[in-house]
Amino acid sequence: MSLLDNVKSKLTPAKEKVSHLAQKHGDKIDKVERGLDKVANAVDKKTKGKYSDRIHSGTGRAKGAMDRLAHKDSGTTAPPPDAPPPPPPPAS
Repeated sequence: MSLLDNVKSKLTPAKEKVSHLAQKHGDKIDKVERGLDKVANAVDKKTKGKYSDRIHSGTGRAKGAMDRLAHKDSGTTAPPPDAPPPPPPPAS
């Protein structure tokens, strides 16, 4: 087992725990996303739009990461190229 595989196997339980907490507290995540927008707009205003593309790109990435953790991804954005395929849905 390579070092990377070893690290991934040890981090998987933590990622599952964070994902569970993110799903449980989805309403708070929505508030954080609104807060990200407010902060991005305030910084954009202070910098007079000079870094607008970078600010909004970073904000979008942060929101996308939070959505992936909460499994709220609507499928409108492509996952990162190194992301593993999503797990199959549970059998009912």
